[in-house]
Amino acid sequence: MRVLQVASEATPFAKTGGLADVAGALPEALADQGCDVTLVIPAYREVFAKGLPLEPTGIAFDVPLGTRQLPARIFRCVLPGSRVETLLVANDECFDRPSLYGGSEDYTDNSERFIFFSRAAMELAARQEMPYDIIHCHDWQTGLVPAYQKLLYSSSAAVQHARTVMTIHNMAYQGLFWHWDMLLTGLDWKYFNWQQMEFWGQLNLLKTGMVFADWLTTVSPTYAREIQRDPGGCGLEGVLASRSDVLTGIVNGIDTVAWDPRTDRHIPRPYSEQDFADGKYAARVALAVRLGHAAPDPRPLVAFVGRLVDQKGIDLVVDLLGRMAGSGRVRFVVLGTGHHHVEDSLRHVAAAFPGTIDLIIGFDEGLAHLVQAAADIMLVPSRYEPCGLTQLYALRYGAIPLVRATGGLVDTVVDTTPDTLQNGTANGFVFKSYDSHSLEQAVWRALDAHANGDLWSGLVRRAMLQDWSWDSSARDYLRVYEQIRVRS
Repeated sequence: MRVLQVASEATPFAKTGGLADVAGALPEALADQGCDVTLVIPAYREVFAKGLPLEPTGIAFDVPLGTRQLPARIFRCVLPGSRVETLLVANDECFDRPSLYGGSEDYTDNSERFIFFSRAAMELAARQEMPYDIIHCHDWQTGLVPAYQKLLYSSSAAVQHARTVMTIHNMAYQGLFWHWDMLLTGLDWKYFNWQQMEFWGQLNLLKTGMVFADWLTTVSPTYAREIQRDPGGCGLEGVLASRSDVLTGIVNGIDTVAWDPRTDRHIPRPYSEQDFADGKYAARVALAVRLGHAAPDPRPLVAFVGRLVDQKGIDLVVDLLGRMAGSGRVRFVVLGTGHHHVEDSLRHVAAAFPGTIDLIIGFDEGLAHLVQAAADIMLVPSRYEPCGLTQLYALRYGAIPLVRATGGLVDTVVDTTPDTLQNGTANGFVFKSYDSHSLEQAVWRALDAHANGDLWSGLVRRAMLQDWSWDSSARDYLRVYEQIRVRS
């Protein structure tokens, strides 16, 4: 089966978030299942700066963008460590910039940039000798791809019989733009209506993909249900409910090579479920040195690693620190970057409890690995969470996740109760209400469990033995591909 993956970012080429991890890992996992996979992404300045072995293909063509013609040059690279061919669409005007989408504010021409990219990806696909069976696109940046496949490239031998899949990674980001940007798409104005491309007077690129794709997926079964009702659907719940028969939730996998405590170069001592106590203690020592402490704190270590934004429940974390830091029973570490007012709030509470709270503003991949290895408990108190990767990394490293019951967190973390301990399914702690009191109660439950050495050791071993690799997720995607081909 020939599969074309189209995404706006992919590791190791360019990354701003979890989308890149999916687009970088899923193609190789599909290849392992026997698919012939090609990945198409933009050739950002960041890609060239990394010194990856990019090769000019000699393919070049102009892409219509309203009344203009923008040139596209195609580079090629084999996805490092894999067999997956990556084709990169270059245009300096669109992609030779300091960041992928903008800094504190989005680039004002993001609509033009990703209309260009979507049209260029389809033009590139149409020029291939071998036809594609599946065209799989990701998030709003590629939302026009299914529409182009059906409306502009329906006679192209390489793509006319392909079936399109649209994966929604986060409903909060929809690609909403001025209605006059419809002129840039090259599509007839008749499609700018409330059933297809229009949303409250604006052009909505995510909605476009949702309407024109043959199948929709999102990144967890629970999130697939949540987005079919308010507020999870962010205004598009009606569209999703109307397409519920072709909507599937598939939990993301993780890179089990990069995230493996048995081989992780970022931690001082490799460990497995058999010797995790020694490995985690060595990580605690290394983390203490990194943070300027003379010795590791003997108290349980509760950590938060992630973006300091509302979605991640950081307001609950700030309240929790103020409530619990003076208890004497626990030490906290927070690693992340985000909104300035949140960073200032964290600095204020950390300064009030310097012997209990370590705050690292910024992001350091190696330090993130070290914190996962050192932590006893990992906080993921998200307001909403389509899938979540932090809790999956935590399970892998034996940092027991404590999560709010939403989205993919529900599908991956089982609350520790007498029943789940007895049936062997417990692997974390879960709270439901989005308030700091509920979070605090869950933390106290986790600390009580931590005090029971045998119970805690069993919990850690069970968590570390679970398989969250991309293999299982790729098989689920392959079933979707096969189902969609049968339906056609």
